[in-house]
Parts: sequence; C-alpha cells; structure tokens
Amino acid sequence: MDEALLRSLTPNVLGILVRRGADFATAEDAVQEALIEAVRVWPGDRPKDPKGWLVTVAWRKFLDVARSDAARRRREGLVDDEPEPGPAPAVDDTLQLYFLCAHPSLTPSSAVALTLRAVGGLTTRQIAQAYLVPEATMAQRISRAKRTVSGVRFDQAGDVATVLRVLYLVFNEGYSGDVDLAAEAIRLTRRLAAAIDHPEVAGLLALMLLHHARRAARTSPDGDLVPLAEQDRGRWDTRLIAEGVEILQAALARDSLGEFQAQAAIAALHADAPAAEETDWVQIVEWYDELARLTGSPVVRLNRAVAVGEADGPRAGLAALAELDASLPRHAAVAAYLHERDGDLATAARLYAEAAEKAANLAERAHLTRQAARINALKK
Repeated sequence: MDEALLRSLTPNVLGILVRRGADFATAEDAVQEALIEAVRVWPGDRPKDPKGWLVTVAWRKFLDVARSDAARRRREGLVDDEPEPGPAPAVDDTLQLYFLCAHPSLTPSSAVALTLRAVGGLTTRQIAQAYLVPEATMAQRISRAKRTVSGVRFDQAGDVATVLRVLYLVFNEGYSGDVDLAAEAIRLTRRLAAAIDHPEVAGLLALMLLHHARRAARTSPDGDLVPLAEQDRGRWDTRLIAEGVEILQAALARDSLGEFQAQAAIAALHADAPAAEETDWVQIVEWYDELARLTGSPVVRLNRAVAVGEADGPRAGLAALAELDASLPRHAAVAAYLHERDGDLATAARLYAEAAEKAANLAERAHLTRQAARINALKK
C-alpha cells in the first residue's frame, strides 16, 4: 500500500467533496472512510485512477452519512452530481482547502490546527505536541473548528496571514518531525506565490527554500542532529539558496517588511557565509531587532541572545538572556551554550543535561545529552 500516495491525494479529494456541496465535517469523515476502504481493497485490485476512485467512494460515503432532514432534502439534488466513472478532473483543490480552513470565523490557532489535521494529515497528538497542550484539548479545538466551517463554501476566502502561519507550521513539522511534509509545504507556497502578489508570501517561500537547502547536512549518517556551525556546507543545495535569495531580494525591494522576510534575511546571511566563523553576526543581530519589533516574540529574543553572544561575546549574550523568562523552550540550551563559550564548563554541563530533559524530540534530546557528556569529559 502506497501510504504517501494516499496522503497526497487526501486533501484534494476532501476539497472536491466540499466544492460539490458536502459540509466540511461530514466530508472529512467520508474521506477517512474511503481511505480505510482503499487500504482494504487496493493491495489486491489497485485502480487505474486512484484519485477518481477515492472521489467516487468518498462521495458515496458522504451520501450514506448525511442523515439529517436538511441533508436528505439536499441529497436528491446532490445524487445527480455523483462523479462519472473515469479519470478525475486534473484540478488541485488543496490550496483552496487551506483557505477554507483559514476562514475568518475561526481563531488563528483553530485555523492552524484544523488545517494541519484536515490538509496536512497530522494526527491530533502531533498537533497537540506542537501547541504544547493536552491531546484531549486539541481534539476539542479541532472538533469545534470543524463545526464552525461546516457548510462554508470555497467562495469565502480565508486570511492570508493565517494561511502563511499554517504553511510554515506544516513545513517545520515536515522538516524536523515524524511526517515529511516539507516538500508539500514548499509546493503549496509556490502555488500561493503564483496566485497572490504579496511580499510576505514571497518571504515565506524564500525562508523555506533557504532552510530546505541545508536539509542534507542537518543530520549525520547515524541520524544525529548536526548544529548549523558544524554542518558540511558543501552539502548545502546552492540552487535552492540562489533561488531563495533572489525571491527575498525582490520582496525586500518592495519596502513592506514582514516577519517572514526578516526570518529569511537571517537565513540568507547564514547561507552566505563560506564558513561558520565568517558569519556576519552583527547584521544578524540587527535583523533579530527588526523581527522582535515586528513580532514581540520572546522566542525571537531568545534567538537574538545567541546572535548577541556571537557578535559581542558570551557575556553580552548572557546579559540579553537574563532579560527573558527561564521557562521558555530552549532557554536552558541557549544558556548552556553561552556559559560554555564563557568558559564556565560546570554550569554548561548542568544546563545541557537540564535542556536534554526538556527536549521536544528524541533527536534534540540525544544531541543535548551528547553535549553534556562532552563537557563533563572536558572537565576531567
């Protein structure tokens, strides 16, 4: 069974059902039923047109579960629209589905959660981990979002800023999580950039390309996380870097700075350095200042503290870090790095171990544990 094929077809099939008049919640249930049927049937009899097969089966499932009086009244008209056998239309409704999930009636957090579930294909548990909330809380949030958009048609577009946040979250999940959605996020962002003349859309695309260019160097052959400073820059994709920089420069020339353009500018400065020690940290601090002004995010200020430590020395970085809440994710890891740079190995080892206990994923935990062991070995 080709799980990747089913995952790639799911949002398009869901979009087709909604476009045909199915309410969102029932349509998603119908698509899930069709996927279960595909897992059962396809190994022995795979259809020539997988997408068309899923559309047909999901539509029939939708008609079966639409039991209310209102649905029954509509069903007489909908039955006539059942797709004919043969190839499904070559229309990709995935991007439109993103806009539906970013409907103005939803809060940004609900829109992101719903899109990750309905379009991105992430499990409720994965989304809950991204939000740092209990799985039951996230399940309720997604259910409420489904009810809110049920019956909404594609002619009511969502909010571009919310769609961008969704795409970036999907990209990050695909980049460092269990589900590889990075390429899909880039594909959708390219489509959005082609459809909408918006500098922040271009900024997000540039940011994705610049990060994706480093993907091959992010892990060792054993699967261990490799920090940016230690990556083999010869393995970076220079074609993607050049494309990302070109897109970013065109966006910045429009003089309408946004947070994704600022993040992309920081990524471009890292990509431009032939070696880690040649990184222009002074400029990076300036871009973090812009980004902090745009977002007010404490996470941005945490990353800024690292840049300050590189530009002005570890003591300056620790001073910047002291202004932030110690409960921030990765605060202990940043503090450990700066204390190591300052020569305080005992404190660095303790903080690396503390950061490992709080790590969000196994790769990061293993990396921080190795850092703590390395520092302890140096102390002997």
